[in-house]
Amino acid sequence: MARMYDLRQKEIVNVKDGARYGFVNDLEVDTADGKILALIVPGPGRVLGVFGRDQEYRIPWGSIDKIGDDIILVDCATDNVLIGC
Repeated sequence: MARMYDLRQKEIVNVKDGARYGFVNDLEVDTADGKILALIVPGPGRVLGVFGRDQEYRIPWGSIDKIGDDIILVDCATDNVLIGC
């Protein structure tokens, strides 16, 4: 059983294109049944990659291929998971 702390320690990598999204920042949870719907990862920075973020990655739970010791492999199109805040 994975805990939020454990998920935050793992980097998310897309197996389709090798994109590295970063580390889990938050979870989207269905409050009615307590199931995790998606992992939320901060998006790319605006200025020099450090000042502010307009977008975030929303990785659907069903897109996760494998959760390893230090990495989470996902299979999804980057365009479909990058959303505006």
